[in-house]
Order: sequence, then C-alpha cells, then structure tokens
Amino acid sequence: MKVTRPMLVAAAAVAALTMAGCGSSGSGKAEVSVPTAATGSLEHLAAEVDCTPNMQTDADELRQAICKTAAGKFLLLTFATDRGQREWLNGAKDYGGHYLVGRKWVAVGEETSTVTTLRKTLGGDIEEGTDHSAMTHGASDGATHSGH
Repeated sequence: MKVTRPMLVAAAAVAALTMAGCGSSGSGKAEVSVPTAATGSLEHLAAEVDCTPNMQTDADELRQAICKTAAGKFLLLTFATDRGQREWLNGAKDYGGHYLVGRKWVAVGEETSTVTTLRKTLGGDIEEGTDHSAMTHGASDGATHSGH
C-alpha cells in the first residue's frame, strides 16, 4: 500500500485528536536522566515499554499501533524515512498533543506524563503540539488560529 501525503496528514489528525484531544496540558518540567534514543522496529520499541501493539496502519512508509501500559495509552509510529517522520509531525502538531520523538519513530501520548514516562525507557525528545485551549497564542507562536 502506497501511503500518500494526504493519508499521512489524515493519520496525524486522527492520531492527535484520538490520543491527545484539545486542551490537555501537563505541568511537570523536572529534568531526568534520558537514555540514548531507542531504535528498531515498532514491535521492538513496543517490547521495550512492555506493550503488545494493536496495529492500526501497516504500510511501507508508516506503521502505527495503539499501546496501553502503566504509563498510559499512546500511539506508537515508525517511519521509513526521517523526512516522512518530520512531515507527519509537522501536520500532527497542528492538532495539539504530546510527542516523544526518536529517530524514525514517534510516541503520541494522551498526557505529558505518558511521554515523560516513556522517555525514561525509550529516550528521545519531547515535542508539544499547538495548544488550542487558549483563545490567543503568544507572539512567538507565529501561527494564526481561529478556534477548533
């Protein structure tokens, strides 16, 4: 199955809306020791965090599964290319959410605490999507939003 850019953006929208929802926020900013970002297949990454992945998309360019662990519910995605990953993230972050990002993989958590907990095992960097709970955004946001 060939995954097209519109399909990736649609998957990003569904992932962000399903998993994170609008208005979720976390406040924990404590710095912890972060391991080197994990690598490997979706199944390998899921095993690292004791998750049996429920596959949603299994294509050459993108693989996506739902996982549930003690850390919470999250989507786990792997990508064939770095560019595909960045394009997906750029589209997904418009829908809000909390993202743990490694090389060619992303975990999308319902809560900041979910990705923070996953980071202790998988490493990676936490990125935040656009917060649509506020009526206006700061000047550094650079984007114009007209609500939901």
